[in-house]
Amino acid sequence: MNAKLFAYLSYPDAPAALEWMERVGFDVVRCQEGAPGQVLHAEVRLGDAVLMVASNDAEYQRPGLVGRSTGQGLYLLVDDVDDFHRNALAAGGTSLIEPESTEWGARRARVLDPQGQEWSAGTYEPGVNP
Repeated sequence: MNAKLFAYLSYPDAPAALEWMERVGFDVVRCQEGAPGQVLHAEVRLGDAVLMVASNDAEYQRPGLVGRSTGQGLYLLVDDVDDFHRNALAAGGTSLIEPESTEWGARRARVLDPQGQEWSAGTYEPGVNP
């Protein structure tokens, strides 16, 4: 079976989330607006990474932060972890893991975006045999 996986996120303030993503390096490739301040459907791209974004349609609760994680999030494979982290913080994100080299030979960092969504960035590519 052939498959691809695309994540989707909803935000209380989707226009602000899209602005944050653009400041981190994503391009908004599609955006269908609804009522003022609402996004019905948007798509952002950074390299081969594509994410769908919309405004909340209910009172969703994000998992709380426990230590350095909410227990779920997005992982973005990037060439420059330090640059991603720097841009994420400059755009209003909160650092959970400062850029670091791991014992498995990769570089990684983790941030919360301004609305509490967890983003990890690293140089390790999951699913690829070493």
